[in-house]
Amino acid sequence: MTSAPLAARLSIPSGPLFFPVTPFGPDGTVDLDVYREHVRRGVEAGAAAVFACCGTGEFHALVPEEFEACVRAAVEAAAGRVPVVAGAGYGTALAVRYARLAEAAGADGLLAMPPYLVTAGQEGLLRHYREIAAATSLDVIVYQRDNAVFTPGSVVELARTEGIIGFKDGLGDLDLMQRIVSAVRSEVPGDFLYFNGLPTAELTGLAYRGLGITLYSSAVFCFAPEIALAFHRALNSGDDTTVNRLLDGFYRPFVDLRAQGRGYAVALVKAGVRLRGLDVGEVRPPLNEPAEDHVKQLAQLIDRGYALLEEDM
Repeated sequence: MTSAPLAARLSIPSGPLFFPVTPFGPDGTVDLDVYREHVRRGVEAGAAAVFACCGTGEFHALVPEEFEACVRAAVEAAAGRVPVVAGAGYGTALAVRYARLAEAAGADGLLAMPPYLVTAGQEGLLRHYREIAAATSLDVIVYQRDNAVFTPGSVVELARTEGIIGFKDGLGDLDLMQRIVSAVRSEVPGDFLYFNGLPTAELTGLAYRGLGITLYSSAVFCFAPEIALAFHRALNSGDDTTVNRLLDGFYRPFVDLRAQGRGYAVALVKAGVRLRGLDVGEVRPPLNEPAEDHVKQLAQLIDRGYALLEEDM
């Protein structure tokens, strides 16, 4: 475990964590100019950090050269104002390669995503993430979800690993998370960071706050930063009246709409960015674009969310 600068910069939740989408031009190639603009707008809107080329950024669809170019562009656009954390995944060898590309591009840290396809035991998972942590000087946040689910004892071992500073939960098992937090707190001295990494994490923000977990990823911040920031302020100040108004009027309906299509956790967010005036193109296969009616519903929902903010003024 390390108390490196990245941990210190992330430990105070000054704003939502921004997971930008990756723009593609009409010919299907990455549009780095639009990407820089997208990242710049997010930083200037109040993001606490930029997580480049992660799930919302279609990491799965980027070849290594595109990945490195995007991370470098994110670092340029952030200009040191907030940290830039890059995704790294697939099998161990490829994850290490992506980690080293991220380091070369100037990233401040890594979000280590689940390994590709296989369901491994705890010993294999620990070896996988230890090798990623050892491959560079970058600090690592381990992402729990799908085929990478950890026991409390395994997270204790992760927290003891040099270079691993945090744990992002995309599973949503609060009983397990409470046991993980308790085990690490009891057995590993110092601070270890936890993140709510569920899709549309705001929906479960109150529950995770009860566990002491206040850091979270916000896909909504990509296309409606004012709504995401208002929710973040309310959640962290204990203004549960505002939290519940935004949950009931915006976030729950958004999650209901997101559930209407596979891959909408990315495709609907990208549609939202386009609706707000930045042409980030379409998603790459195997994802597909949202249905036209769903995009219309999203536009209406965004308008409703901003109207809710007006009610509070």
